[in-house]
Amino acid sequence: MRKKARALIYGLVQGVGLRYSVYRKASQLGISGFVKNLPDGSVELVAEGEEDLINELLEYIKTGIRWARVEKIDVEWSEWEGKYRGFEIAF
Repeated sequence: MRKKARALIYGLVQGVGLRYSVYRKASQLGISGFVKNLPDGSVELVAEGEEDLINELLEYIKTGIRWARVEKIDVEWSEWEGKYRGFEIAF
C-alpha cells in the first residue's frame, strides 16, 4: 500500500552524512521525496512509496548510519499524493 510519511529526526543528525545516506537508501528502495536539515538541528524527511519500504528506510535511519546518533523519530502518516519525482536532498 502506497503512503506518505513526514518524519522529524532528532539527535546528532546534522554534519554526520545522514542526508546523503538517506538519499542513497531511499533511491535504492524506490522511495520519492526529500530530506533536509532544519534550523533547530533536526532533519526533516518526506517520503512517498510503499509503506513497508518507508518503514525499512526509517529502521535504516535509526541504526544504519554510522556517525549519526538518532534519539527520536516522530512520524506522521498520510495518504500517498504522487507529488515527488525521485528523491533529493533539499536545502
